[in-house]
Amino acid sequence: MIYRIDEFIENHINPITMREYDKSWLVLVLTDSADYEKMCGSNCGCAYTVKISRTRCREWKMAVGDFIHFCESNQKNAILVMSEAERGIVKEIYQGHAYDEPMLRDYEPAVLIHSTPMQNWEQIQRDGMLKSWNKLKKENIIREEQPIGSRLGDPMDFCDYIMFGGGVTGEIVVNSKQSGKIEMDIDAEYQTGARMYFDAEKMARDGRLIRDGCHIKVKDTLPLHPYLIWSATWKEAGLNSQISTPKIFAQKCDGQFKKQCGFDLL
Repeated sequence: MIYRIDEFIENHINPITMREYDKSWLVLVLTDSADYEKMCGSNCGCAYTVKISRTRCREWKMAVGDFIHFCESNQKNAILVMSEAERGIVKEIYQGHAYDEPMLRDYEPAVLIHSTPMQNWEQIQRDGMLKSWNKLKKENIIREEQPIGSRLGDPMDFCDYIMFGGGVTGEIVVNSKQSGKIEMDIDAEYQTGARMYFDAEKMARDGRLIRDGCHIKVKDTLPLHPYLIWSATWKEAGLNSQISTPKIFAQKCDGQFKKQCGFDLL
């Protein structure tokens, strides 16, 4: 069920049930923050919360629409913190769209990036595909008890998906896995892995892209062929060593990708 409220306090009490949140709940809050476009996580015992800034996120109406449709289609309980008028605007703008629609929208990146530690990259090449955390766990390929995202309060069903992004985000995840904690310092040294560049238009066309309002992801598995455009380890990036920083490795790889493949990254 989707519920809308005007005001919200980020704590452990669910304003709909007046009890503590269980794992079935998500929250989306529209804000006027100038500090971010989107931000997500779990704080103060609250359910996993997506915050979207009206002022920074130009496509906030579509993002909210994706969040609602994703939750409705996956039987999730969700709380929307926005005015009734805003919900009406979202419904009107989103008409004819879907969270898994088989087309790339004009504001979405043509290239999606996924980063992974070196040992995982070797396994990915053997498998010929990316696999979700849950898929790898069932196959006894990974030994960790919980994914690093659990430290941010990620819902457990995140483990059913392969996450994509851009910029330095994927390298932060790789570094955090190595550190055993959330490590946001983009200048901290770490062991670089592999950075993969995927054709988002093909992924969307084949119905593989899923949008939840905050992330672009794929469920369960993604074959490397025909979606992988290019991949890089420290050697392809032009580094002298596997040791680098998230900032430098991402910049070097993106530069080589543009040089090799002619794509501009958003």
